[in-house]
Amino acid sequence: MDGKKSQANGSKDAAAEAGHVFTGIPGLDKMLGKGIPVGSSVLIEGGPGSGKTMLCLAIASHYCKTGKKVLYMSFEEPEKRLVEHLETLDKNAKKYISSDLLRLKRFNALDVARSVEALLSEAKKELLIDVNPVFFPTDFKPDLVLMDSLTSISSAFSGEDSRFRIYMEQLFRYLEKENISSFLIREVANPSHTGRQGSELGEAVSFLSDGIIIIYNVLHPGGERGTGIEILKLRGVAIERKIVKMKIGMDGITVYPNEQIPSGCTLT
Repeated sequence: MDGKKSQANGSKDAAAEAGHVFTGIPGLDKMLGKGIPVGSSVLIEGGPGSGKTMLCLAIASHYCKTGKKVLYMSFEEPEKRLVEHLETLDKNAKKYISSDLLRLKRFNALDVARSVEALLSEAKKELLIDVNPVFFPTDFKPDLVLMDSLTSISSAFSGEDSRFRIYMEQLFRYLEKENISSFLIREVANPSHTGRQGSELGEAVSFLSDGIIIIYNVLHPGGERGTGIEILKLRGVAIERKIVKMKIGMDGITVYPNEQIPSGCTLT
């Protein structure tokens, strides 16, 4: 992205305040005020094909560029395809992997659910479980964890919502204890805050998270389609509360913080 484009979309030249980080997407960072507190868990919500994975890959790229370690945990797309997506955003993607700045690994959600079930059975009636052996490599200490997606994990706990809720509580607690920042993708057909009914499970995850960023599929009155993005909440930070235009193209992700989605559009 050239300098003119960065300025037009609200590039932040100043560093984040101590203990805060940015996403590396200039327009989005402008809306984030002083930045995201380190150790925060932020949900990335949106419908199918809205751009959630590409947004997270762009954030992963930014962290790697600044020398921070990233663990990208996929429960859907294979590693090869994710690397291909990342290379469209950053030509140094494979270098991050070879230098062990980036660990990109695909997990089986059913295996995770079974492991959690075994831990809970071992703990008997105790609600505390050690999530570390379920997910995280012992030889890699990430600064950032990305999970793609919570929806897949939730589905693997089919009929055991209470088990999934316990697991999520312990996962958020573990990330907080280790001071690991995280972005957790959650696919939703209709975001609950648009007035449509949300699930009890979804509301529990939303409550546990420190922040929520939503990507919308936008249908304009004339029939054309587009994409919008909103920072719904971020604990401890004064954020810009508005839905603005976002574009995903061959040159990456661009957020236009001064171009609000007009009224009359349908958001899904």
